[in-house]
Order: sequence, then C-alpha cells, then structure tokens
Amino acid sequence: MKILLATKNIHKVQEITDILHDYMDGIVSLNEFPGLPDPVEDGATFYENSLKKAMHYYRLTGLSTLADDSGLIIDALGGEPGIYSARYIDPALTFPERSRIILERLKEVPLEKRGARFCCCCVIVWSADKIITETGYVEGKIGYEMKGNYGFGYDPIFLLPERGLHLAEVPPEEKNKISHRAKALEKIKLHLDGLKWRAKF
Repeated sequence: MKILLATKNIHKVQEITDILHDYMDGIVSLNEFPGLPDPVEDGATFYENSLKKAMHYYRLTGLSTLADDSGLIIDALGGEPGIYSARYIDPALTFPERSRIILERLKEVPLEKRGARFCCCCVIVWSADKIITETGYVEGKIGYEMKGNYGFGYDPIFLLPERGLHLAEVPPEEKNKISHRAKALEKIKLHLDGLKWRAKF
C-alpha cells in the first residue's frame, strides 16, 4: 500500500519526503499520475482545502492520500494572504513578485506590528472511513527585505526573531525540524506509526 502526496510541487515533495523518510518506499506524488484533473479548492479554511484535495485524489486513484494546504498569515494585513497565499494579488505573479509587494505595503509598519505565522494543515484520507488531520504553525515576523537562498514561497521575507534569520536562510535539514509543515507532519507520523503494520509498507 502506498501514500499519495497530493502535490506536483517538487520543493514540497522533497520537504515532505525528507520528513517522512521512514516511509519513502511507500510514497508517490502526483507527478507519477499525469493527466488527473485538479480539484476545486474553494474551501474557506486550510482544513477544508486540504480535505477537498485529499478526498479528490483518493477517489481518483484509490490510494491513501496526503494533502496539505498552507499559507502565510500577516497580522498587519488582516490575516492576508492566508488561504490565498499561492495566488495572492494575481495568480500570474511569482512568489518574489508577491513578496516585494507585501514588503512595500508594510514598509511603514514597525517591527513589533509585523507579526506573522505560517500555517500548514495536513489531511490523510487513509480509507473511506479513516481520515487523519493535523495542523502546525511557526511564528515569526515579516522582515524588511528578502534574504536567503533556501526554501521557497514566502520563506525569504519571513523572519525568525529568536534566531535573527529569515526562514530562507535556514538549511533544509534544520528547517525540516522547525517549519509549520514539519510540525504538522511530525504529528502525522505518530498516526502512520500506528497504521504502518496494516499498510505493509
């Protein structure tokens, strides 16, 4: 039995497989299923979108499916971009372009009011009657510039004040211990440990 990762994002696939390395032999991604239709992600929360994706691909493939929905929540922007993080402002923009716009909008905001957090909600549809869900957060602030060459998405503008580093300055092996996705997946692993004997990975 295999777990399908409901993503084609190679960065996300690498991050998830690094964290779930004990299950590598049983993990595949959507890149191995070309031609499958995309789900409609019209949920109002990270959980709703994760569940929609997981159920969609579970029904299409019959494989236990892990989906996640994640995003950046910025206090000074009223919680934006939130669930719209991947298509914020304009779906045609790149993340660096969106990041520059966010920095411009916050240029007059002092550091103490630049609070932000990454949220990741993971859902596994293990079977028709077994659904697992966990959520992870990482707290920080929006910096004043983009820094770092690691990571992806909004990592270059996300400051970890206690470390004095932006998330994109943190090497993958360290990020995979502290990120929002890592925290959600560490909780997921506890469920997988309990189910592994039945799945026969």
